[in-house]
Amino acid sequence: MKDIKYYLAPMEGITGYIYRNAVHDHFGENIAKYFTPFLVVHEKRAMSNKEIREILPENNKGINLIPQILTDDAEGFGRVERALHEYGYTEVNLNLGCPSKTVATKGRGSGFLKRTEKLDDFLYRIFENRKCDISIKTRIGESDVSEYEGLLEIFNKYPVKELIVHPRVRYEYYKGQPHRDIFCKYAVKSAATLCYNGDVFSKSDVDEIIDHSADKVSAIMTGRGMIADPSLIRVLNGGRPYTNDELKEFLKRITEDYTAAFKADRPVLQKMKELWSYMGQGFPKRPAAVKELLKCRTLQEYKMLEMQILG
Repeated sequence: MKDIKYYLAPMEGITGYIYRNAVHDHFGENIAKYFTPFLVVHEKRAMSNKEIREILPENNKGINLIPQILTDDAEGFGRVERALHEYGYTEVNLNLGCPSKTVATKGRGSGFLKRTEKLDDFLYRIFENRKCDISIKTRIGESDVSEYEGLLEIFNKYPVKELIVHPRVRYEYYKGQPHRDIFCKYAVKSAATLCYNGDVFSKSDVDEIIDHSADKVSAIMTGRGMIADPSLIRVLNGGRPYTNDELKEFLKRITEDYTAAFKADRPVLQKMKELWSYMGQGFPKRPAAVKELLKCRTLQEYKMLEMQILG
């Protein structure tokens, strides 16, 4: 089997720089790229102060970070891209995959996929004036998988650095099974290097994708799987699962870094509970404690319940 690169997917509210740094230091030996949660385009400035903190090189030391941009405005995309180039970035990622209603109803993210003429024009303009390489993260359609072939024809017109494909349509959100058959069927028709994204939880998932995609896939991106099991990419690359002590140190690091950043217990508690909404799946023998942790109201109570779960 060919060598596969592994990426950490962007997840809004979770994979910010504090989480990325903890993953990088504890489980990052096999992670080739990290992607920021999407940066939005603002009318009067390239990025907000919060977004600048996310992409500052000093907040991402040693991390191969790819900033992701969400917009349907070519001029706005260029404005953000130029600002990122000034910070030293050489690749940016266009978000054509977000299925959120608040995003898609404005014609952004996966909501952009139904407006193929505008999408084609948008891509022409951003590639014509690019300062950085541009990769694309997309779904296979807005409402029907049959849209994917036409979208590929559009993408193939441009020098896309890498095409990251989540094989669901927008209206499926994250429900049901991803259409891996569609992804594999059209893999040979992609001019760009392909990265697969969507429901990657085990080595067998990776093997299925690689074995049926005509040797076109060079990378795998995982988000929810990695949040649930921070050692997942290490395991996919042939390494061992996390130990209990490793997980304790990892969570301690994140909790301490959030505490230093927020200087208040409530936002730290919210962040850690969000992590555990995924991680709890890995503790089927302690469902009551996990459920109680997700409902707790103080950081002190959270720490006691975490200790109870981890032992």
